[in-house]
Amino acid sequence: MQEIVNFLVDTIGAMGYFGIFALMFLESSFFPFPSEVVMIPAGYLAFKGNMNLALVIATGILGSLAGAWFNYILASKFGRALLLKLMNKEKVDKLENFFEHHGHISTFTGRLIPGIRQYISFPAGLANMNPLKFSFYTAFGAGIWVIVLTLLGYFLGANEDLIHKYLKEITVITLILVTMLIIFYIWRHKKTKKLI
Repeated sequence: MQEIVNFLVDTIGAMGYFGIFALMFLESSFFPFPSEVVMIPAGYLAFKGNMNLALVIATGILGSLAGAWFNYILASKFGRALLLKLMNKEKVDKLENFFEHHGHISTFTGRLIPGIRQYISFPAGLANMNPLKFSFYTAFGAGIWVIVLTLLGYFLGANEDLIHKYLKEITVITLILVTMLIIFYIWRHKKTKKLI
């Protein structure tokens, strides 16, 4: 495993900020590429003084946003026609309506959930979510994850065991917080509906 880590550190070091952008673009699109193997080594390179910490984080966020926009455009152009082949128009309309009203919370929380973060942009594109809102909530959610991973690499980059330990704990805590946020959002939404 240490050889793989060294290879990634060397590769990212050689490719520089463009490498971070390109790999995070892949991670954020439908390509199954884990962000941990990009941002943690990049954080470690920042700790060693080979890269600038702020630029590493900014480049990671921009790469994530670009990959998300790739998915958004794909879904916007081709998603509805594909879905109409798989389900009836009424269900597709319901899906679009749901995302129109709850797209912001779905996009933000989706970016923080492993296995979902790469695909949350598809329903956003399908529903033609407001581009500014989509960009903001995608960058916000992706930014939290990028910062966490980069700082893990920055402070623990040489200690693989501690990285695995803390990454697991951080993922569990994140999932708990996301669940609490969704529950609060549903409760608030129902309360507001009653008042109306």
